[in-house]
Amino acid sequence: MGASGSRDDARGDPSPRAVTGLVTRRHTPDVIVRLSLAYDGTSFRGWARNAGQRTVEGVLSDALTRVLGDAPKLSVAGRTDAGVHARGQVASFVADHDVDLERLQRSINGMLAPEVVAEDVRRAPDGFDARFSATAREYRYRMDTGLWPDPFEARFVWHRPGELSVRSMRAAAGSLLGEHDFASFCRRPQSGGTVRRLERLSIARVGDRVEISARANAFLHQMVRTLVGTLVVVGDGRLKAGTVHEILVARDRSRTPEMAPAHGLTLERVVYGRRGSST
Repeated sequence: MGASGSRDDARGDPSPRAVTGLVTRRHTPDVIVRLSLAYDGTSFRGWARNAGQRTVEGVLSDALTRVLGDAPKLSVAGRTDAGVHARGQVASFVADHDVDLERLQRSINGMLAPEVVAEDVRRAPDGFDARFSATAREYRYRMDTGLWPDPFEARFVWHRPGELSVRSMRAAAGSLLGEHDFASFCRRPQSGGTVRRLERLSIARVGDRVEISARANAFLHQMVRTLVGTLVVVGDGRLKAGTVHEILVARDRSRTPEMAPAHGLTLERVVYGRRGSST
């Protein structure tokens, strides 16, 4: 880790020298700062800054501006939707070489915790970008199928009473793994394609708790929630597991039966590098 290489002074000679009473100095290189973030997305309209809306990027940018003096341009690994939480979000930005990272972390948390917490603040390697350097993202969706909700988990767990067939859900999930066009499971993007590589879609049950974990190279808008909603419809018997593959190849969003609510979803981890090093 460290700062990027030195850049020559834009005015010419990179070496310091006196010229008619003026001194031309070597430009001090900037550094890339990497933030590992956790946040409760309940009261936010998602990550992305949006005029008139309270967003995670908005409050974080405001806090950084108060500390640094200027608003940095943030790159983020996952642009979470309104109401979605994060345990392992990663953001990055370019800062002056002499930025005090410990003070920066204390200041962010002093202004934003407990809703938003910078769990780690460090210098990143040259060329690091929170979004473009990531090789995978991992989300987890939590459901409670018991009769009554737990008030201490209600902000983070979808209370959906009623038995679910995990076996059927797993059969349906298997047909979605691999690289596919997921147009049926997302809101149509304004630009770019809808092909993604879904590396894992697993379902686990412990008592009344059902959790769905998803890992992909990247996710489309509302993709995880739509996958979860479809699997739930399979689990409660309203849709056959084999029909899910038909929905996938149709590439038609109107074919998906429903979308799970946002508050049960958490961005758990961002992966960097081939060996799967995380945040």
